Amino acid sequence: MRVLLTGHQGYLGSVMVPALRAEGHDVTGLDSGLFAGCLLGPAPADPPSVDVDLRDVTEAHLAGFDAVIHLAALSNDPLGSLAPDVTYDINHHGSVRLARLAKNAGVQRFLYASTCSVYGSAGDDLVTESAPLRPLTPYAESKVRVEDDVAAIADSGFSPVFLRNATAFGFSPRLRADIVLNNLVGTATLTGTVRVLSDGTPWRPLVHARDIAAAFCAALTAPTGAIHCRAYNVGTEANNVTVAQIAEAAAAAVPGSTVALTGETGPDPRSYRVDFSAIRTAFEGYVPQWTVADGAVELYENYVRWGLTDELFTTRFTRLAHLQALRTSGVLDESLRFLRIGAGHA
Repeated sequence: MRVLLTGHQGYLGSVMVPALRAEGHDVTGLDSGLFAGCLLGPAPADPPSVDVDLRDVTEAHLAGFDAVIHLAALSNDPLGSLAPDVTYDINHHGSVRLARLAKNAGVQRFLYASTCSVYGSAGDDLVTESAPLRPLTPYAESKVRVEDDVAAIADSGFSPVFLRNATAFGFSPRLRADIVLNNLVGTATLTGTVRVLSDGTPWRPLVHARDIAAAFCAALTAPTGAIHCRAYNVGTEANNVTVAQIAEAAAAAVPGSTVALTGETGPDPRSYRVDFSAIRTAFEGYVPQWTVADGAVELYENYVRWGLTDELFTTRFTRLAHLQALRTSGVLDESLRFLRIGAGHA
């Protein structure tokens, strides 16, 4: 299958490219390069790509592809709160525009990377895909809007599928340190303490980046009639864990580290446990392989192997700090567009 993968130079995209290639797909990337240089260790082997901002994609960029996997987004809640207009412009309007162009270009399958954070504060009960959506941040709200707007243009020739990923974790050659397990293992590695600012009680569903990639691979080839215009939670019930449990897993993976639950920010309103039975039924053979404990060990080993430093951890691998640095240095304008040709690939 000929696949266009947006955001191929991001955290998830850098893991998904080799997974798609291993399944025999012909992969082309599309990325503006915002996070191309966020490397820890050797650079991955990127596919042939189109270097373009999501907001500037044309129908010609999409011609000839059987499927589009759309990962590209500003994927950070603090960033969305800092610049909500830009978040909606890219994540919502840019994504819906991409879907319309893909449909016009004859693309038959459109896989959209949504999020379980659309459920917001759902309490202790397991939530299914039919649960009320209660997004609490501009990032999550943008995902809900895209699902609604893209579903509205689905027809017999254009089949979208919405994959609501649990909170990702695990090593990627283009690292993110601002997602919970990656962050706590990094803090423990660098300081010897797993520092949790909340009270540790909120529930989080977690899923490894490779298990997300496997879900998208399965969705590419599943029968259209079975999954057309459906949403699927991506993850496993075994990885529904509290923030305190995530902290304990991080500490267990890093020799000599301890947990400090400070509670200084109070309880986090985002708390939800997720039911993942639908994806197991729809995609026969799909079973996530990575536990939180295994992911913590993998992260620690790679942090040590590739020389993670505090400066890298707090700047290059933290989305908000990285983008602020690019703006301050004159590489990006206020709308997060590049001012220097090719600057994102330096």
